[in-house]
Amino acid sequence: MKKNRAFLKWAGGKYPLIEDIRRHLPAGDCLIEPFVGAGSVFLNTDYKKYILADINSDLINLYNIVKERTSEFIGDARRLFDAESNTSQVYYLLRSEFNLCTTDAYRRAVLFLYLNRHCYNGLCRYNLSGEFNVPFGRYKKPYFPENELHWFAEKSQQAVFVCEHYQQTLNKAMQGSVVYCDPPYVPLSTTANFTAYHTNSFNNLEQQNLARIAYRLASEQQVPVLISNHDTLLTREWYCDAVLHVVKGRRTISRNILGRTKVNELLALYDYADRPGAND
Repeated sequence: MKKNRAFLKWAGGKYPLIEDIRRHLPAGDCLIEPFVGAGSVFLNTDYKKYILADINSDLINLYNIVKERTSEFIGDARRLFDAESNTSQVYYLLRSEFNLCTTDAYRRAVLFLYLNRHCYNGLCRYNLSGEFNVPFGRYKKPYFPENELHWFAEKSQQAVFVCEHYQQTLNKAMQGSVVYCDPPYVPLSTTANFTAYHTNSFNNLEQQNLARIAYRLASEQQVPVLISNHDTLLTREWYCDAVLHVVKGRRTISRNILGRTKVNELLALYDYADRPGAND
């Protein structure tokens, strides 16, 4: 199966792990993703329906605009990918406009794609006031993802995009659904704590809560759940009720390119079919 790239740059995006994730995702009618991010899993799987959620309202707004106003959006966004717009002066002007643009959802979506492709490392980060604050990336010629936008728009006709807390999304899981969770990863060290990509942080209590919900969905409602995270002592403890698969991921946020090394990641599968006695 051909691999399709997301149109956004995204820290922790799952494109490099797609084959591993597909291998361990059970069959079903509907894939539910409470942490959709850039959507690489959605774009590279073949379910009849998708429920895709994220706590980031800018992300969900962008996805709904791309889904519903594809040609118009591509035409307007492309205009910001010329040489004149690829300067720090224009970047900071447009970033300010984005942060002040609270009522025009369409313009905010266009600016969000521009910022994503022109900012440092494709990061998505906000300050405590909810303002996007990633600096200019200084790329020679930022890529305009036209083909990726068209594929996303086509695929999204099977999807519903919602902005909500992961627990609300998981409450919608019915028998026949499959859940994939890609929460903010636990840090590998105290200096690597990059969990607040939005104004809401995702702490260890949230991680444990997610694991509890996954176990309940699989054991009580027969809805399989696959969770990805770093392979640490803590995550192995949290996911003790799941079948654990170790895969090699790649750290991509490190400022030092030598620090972008392969690290072990876990794919934790909660599946009622794997429980003792499930097939008796």
